[in-house]
Amino acid sequence: MNGEDLIEMVLREGERLADEVEVFSARGQSVSTEIKKGIIGVAEESEAWSMAIRTVRNGRIGFSSTGDPDRWRDCLDAALASGRLATPQRWEGFPGPAAFSGVPSSADRGLEVAVEDAARMVDDLLAGAAEHPVDVIGGSADLGRSHLSIANSNGISYDMERTVVGVSLETIREQSTGYEFDVSPFRNDINPRAVGELAAMLAARSLGGRDIETGRYDIVLSPVAAASLIGQVLVPALSGRNVKAGRSPLAERVGEQVFDGSLSVYDDPFAPGPGSTAWDAEGVPTRRLVFIEQGVVRGFAYDLKTGYRYGEESTGSAVRTGNEPPAIGVHNLFINGAREREPGYGRAVWIHDVVGAHTANPFSGDFSVEVSNPFWMEDGELIEPIRAAMLSGNVFEMLGEIGGFGNDARRVGRLTIPSIRLNNQQIIGK
Repeated sequence: MNGEDLIEMVLREGERLADEVEVFSARGQSVSTEIKKGIIGVAEESEAWSMAIRTVRNGRIGFSSTGDPDRWRDCLDAALASGRLATPQRWEGFPGPAAFSGVPSSADRGLEVAVEDAARMVDDLLAGAAEHPVDVIGGSADLGRSHLSIANSNGISYDMERTVVGVSLETIREQSTGYEFDVSPFRNDINPRAVGELAAMLAARSLGGRDIETGRYDIVLSPVAAASLIGQVLVPALSGRNVKAGRSPLAERVGEQVFDGSLSVYDDPFAPGPGSTAWDAEGVPTRRLVFIEQGVVRGFAYDLKTGYRYGEESTGSAVRTGNEPPAIGVHNLFINGAREREPGYGRAVWIHDVVGAHTANPFSGDFSVEVSNPFWMEDGELIEPIRAAMLSGNVFEMLGEIGGFGNDARRVGRLTIPSIRLNNQQIIGK
């Protein structure tokens, strides 16, 4: 039985037992090549298939998933059973067919998911690392292609293809380490040699760093460091669910100037990227969604469940993680701003990454993190490594006064973000 016939069978059977049914399926192939002790280690090819079913009956939403197509009936029964235990809520139905406002860009049509191609990327990673006197601890090169489908009892039947290319490398020189990565749907976006060279450079040049005194300094967060902090604090504050539950400090501030006037934050589901899509995880058409415009809060993200509950319209912001039910998220989130001046002007502390961003308080915005590979920067050049230190502060306050954005925007997960300069920040050193 092919995938389309299976989905149709689930819908027909589900409609007999529930008011509405939704089926989301994913199948794909991938190649993963690991680096161990400076050489290619394990290389694995795999295929995967999964199906998730949601049922609605009398406002009670049930959910179940399976990785075995022969167990679709058990999965449907489990969804119905979980629905009987669910609390009823206001529900106005799954969406019906609709026109799309753009064409997504999430698949590299020419990508070959083959061990040989992954092995070539590993060779390039190692060649890049060889530019500096370091040892390679580990790393990987991954290729994947997946096909996603969604259908429901209201007539929706959509499908799309996604690809992913990813590389990473970790290096060491004595006690100094360096880590770098890159991920994209498109092979031509990835430069494994450059990734390997940067990982090695960070380890090599971080050796012999000096202590920094505790105090307040101008800092420059690389795109990786900025994404770590902003992703943990600002992104949850834009969720309509957190807004309505009183867990977002932005809840009552639509139309207010909350952030620096240069800052804009928007989700563009049609931009090339890992989350590019014409429909969200519930089949709702996506659109460009502006959250912050020149520092002013403009709105929040909603899925169907949250929107129906609070009388809001879905913004096409439902996403899926693994075999979990759909939830509010972002597709391709852009953190952007006016670039009147490069952020590396004068003297500042440059921070490649942070450790412990997950401990930041998403409601208050407070955080305290360890910084990775910090350097003194002068007029855009890395001058001298700094020994281990901590950075503490408040993300919302930091974004209230921004010292500049770089021209080095890059994708970090589903965020596209440049370097950001923040002045007068608290660093805890010796």
